[in-house]
Amino acid sequence: MAIGEFGGAPAAPDSGGILLSAPLYWFYEMSHAALEPSRAWADATRLLFRNPVNPLSYTTYGRTIAAAAELFERSTRRYGRPEWRISSTLVGGERVPVVPKVVWQRPFCRVLYFERVFAHKPQRPQPRLLIVAPMSGHYPTLLRGTVEAFLPNHDVYVTDWVDAKLVPLSDGPFDLDDYIDYVIAMLHELGGDINVIAVCQPSVPVLAAVALMEADDDPYAPISMVLMGGPIDTRVNPTAVNDLVQERGIAWFRRHVITKVPFPNPGFMRDVYPGFLQLHGFMSMNLERHIEAHKQLFLHLVRGDGDSAAKHKEFYDEYLAVMDLAAEFYLQTVETVFVRHALPDGEMTHRGRRVDPRCIRQTALLTIEGEHDDISGVGQTEAAHLLCSNIPADRQAHWLQPGVGHYGVFNGSRFHAEIAPRIADFVLSMAQASRANRAKRRTNGNSLQPA
Repeated sequence: MAIGEFGGAPAAPDSGGILLSAPLYWFYEMSHAALEPSRAWADATRLLFRNPVNPLSYTTYGRTIAAAAELFERSTRRYGRPEWRISSTLVGGERVPVVPKVVWQRPFCRVLYFERVFAHKPQRPQPRLLIVAPMSGHYPTLLRGTVEAFLPNHDVYVTDWVDAKLVPLSDGPFDLDDYIDYVIAMLHELGGDINVIAVCQPSVPVLAAVALMEADDDPYAPISMVLMGGPIDTRVNPTAVNDLVQERGIAWFRRHVITKVPFPNPGFMRDVYPGFLQLHGFMSMNLERHIEAHKQLFLHLVRGDGDSAAKHKEFYDEYLAVMDLAAEFYLQTVETVFVRHALPDGEMTHRGRRVDPRCIRQTALLTIEGEHDDISGVGQTEAAHLLCSNIPADRQAHWLQPGVGHYGVFNGSRFHAEIAPRIADFVLSMAQASRANRAKRRTNGNSLQPA
């Protein structure tokens, strides 16, 4: 089960009623090791039948053998953590170098700042954005396109979550309460005057963090928060995966999908929801589409259509790279968000303290949904406006993007052309209004001082 294909809602693999226990991860590692000689042989075969010295490489037969060998190798490979591959951006028509820097770090997460190295600072305001990536199986690099869309006109920070199997058991557990603590700590570290964007799964913990900060009159509460395709209230227009969780309940997930990290990983013996199970859940949700995509890759390779094959590889190199989730976070999220609906029911707590979205008064709210989202149904994210009833009407907005599914909410051509500009306009207008209000309060305060 994955918390959505990209972080929105749970989708569980069919275990056929078989109990998945601690040895499962060991069996997975053993099977991967057992296939290593076959992968090496397939790779050698691919190189042989693609070698320009080999006359068969110019024939349909040779290209077919090479394509089959490559498809086998890619289908059995373990995909590592992708790189961000963001080295520059365009600002005002000028190509500007970008240098990623770690500005905050905890065992399960670090915050990257994509610093733009200007020769001359731009005249246009550059609002600061903290993009909270989903901790839902895929690596945060899935948001590469999201980051690239905002870099030309914003200072961009992004959460870079750590694979749970790499976190030693001595660093302690990580659950939904810790996630909320992390978000608050990040906002404190970044020092206020910032806008936060929650992509999919983080919508609930980000909303909770902002509610807690506003309840405490925290000066570092963000200027605005943007919730994109998030499961605020999964009872609204429930999807098939929402129904599945209600049917099976939290006990099923605890028994069937939690296992222990095997040796020699740094997180040896940590309870996790493993990445390979997540990948199974991802693939099974749209199995026919993935089979057809790999069939097309085979045909592209046989025909020598390098551009089409490269696009397929680029997508699946990212899509097939998955990370383990800490079991505590996974189970608490499933129970709180998808089983109990604790946030919309007013029963969500953070370390024993009730989370009340009505405490949010200053932070502006924008929600984004996709018309064809089959992970977080239409209306599930918009429900945040009903919960945040004390945000002034002129500081709230909602946008339903026609013609896109879950992935299109935060990536792709329509995101770049229609969604990103709306977010940028909202963030900029809220930042300007916030500065104007602060200046007005300072002026009023000074006028009350004795002459």
